[in-house]
Amino acid sequence: PEREGMFHRGSGLNLTSGQYTAPTTGYYIFTATLHIVRRQRRGKGQPCRGNRLRVLICVQSRCQHNSSLETMSQLESGGDLFTISVTGVLYLQAGQYASVFVDNAAGSPLTVQSGSDFSAILLGV
Repeated sequence: PEREGMFHRGSGLNLTSGQYTAPTTGYYIFTATLHIVRRQRRGKGQPCRGNRLRVLICVQSRCQHNSSLETMSQLESGGDLFTISVTGVLYLQAGQYASVFVDNAAGSPLTVQSGSDFSAILLGV
């Protein structure tokens, strides 16, 4: 983050794993904004598997109702660059982690670009 001019406070974020571990039990507001590039377009004659992209922030890698945040977007056929965001509040026990997941039903390989972000802020206990 320092190289890109961004800041990083606290010890909860692990940049290697991409997980935020709650240092304190409480309510956290999470935000993820992903800039995504579609690497190759579907050619003629290839089956269309869909153009849906889902981004989730999940607790303990469990992306179930009431323990995750979710947004879904339909990818437009004419573009190769997309931005998708998800924001909301989750309750985490001290030591639990949250991380971002991308469910790709777009039928093309996708790459998350630099400049994407993931943040967590403790609201209260």
